[in-house]
Amino acid sequence: MSDQPRPVRPARPARPADPAPPVRPARPALLLFGVIGAGLIAGLAIVFFILPHWLITPVVPAATTTTATAPAAAAADARRLLATLYYVSDDGSSLVGVTRELPFGGTPSEQARNIITAELAAAPSGSVSAIPAGVSLRHLFITARGDAYVDLSHEIITGHPGGSLNESLTVYALVNALTENVREITAVQLLVDGKQVDTLAGHLDLRQPLAGQPRWVQKGP
Repeated sequence: MSDQPRPVRPARPARPADPAPPVRPARPALLLFGVIGAGLIAGLAIVFFILPHWLITPVVPAATTTTATAPAAAAADARRLLATLYYVSDDGSSLVGVTRELPFGGTPSEQARNIITAELAAAPSGSVSAIPAGVSLRHLFITARGDAYVDLSHEIITGHPGGSLNESLTVYALVNALTENVREITAVQLLVDGKQVDTLAGHLDLRQPLAGQPRWVQKGP
């Protein structure tokens, strides 16, 4: 064997290390940034487009409507109704029609209430009422067929003087006043304290609506 030394191989150069992969931001952070961005855009839209519209929208004062309707209401209140009311004749045997000026009613029911209220009030000077003192109107309503139901206080019975003639004059003073002045009313039924009664003084049947009776009204002067 030869004692000659072996040739020395040059060392291989070291391989460079692989570059580290880029760091990607976490997904929740991206979602947060998106939400914040959308909020900023929406806020800018409200400030520049919607808010100016709210600020310049005119407000109509409430007094405008009241001012416009006030003249119409005042004109309605100024209207009056000429109605024929009935009182006892001088000889006490019949009724006498007297024309009186009453407040105007906007509906047939209101008009009927005004007429009955005036008929129940004290008679004008020179006339005698056919209604006992102290009677008041409790309720009044009109049906579709033209029947008026007039609910009176109990004084219409307790304060009545009695007698068939006086009872007829009392009843037909009220019935004729409504059927003559309110065209929607064709018959009248009297109630007392909200209940149907057979009669006021024992003579005239009041269990059904009564039509007007001109025969109880005095003819001529």
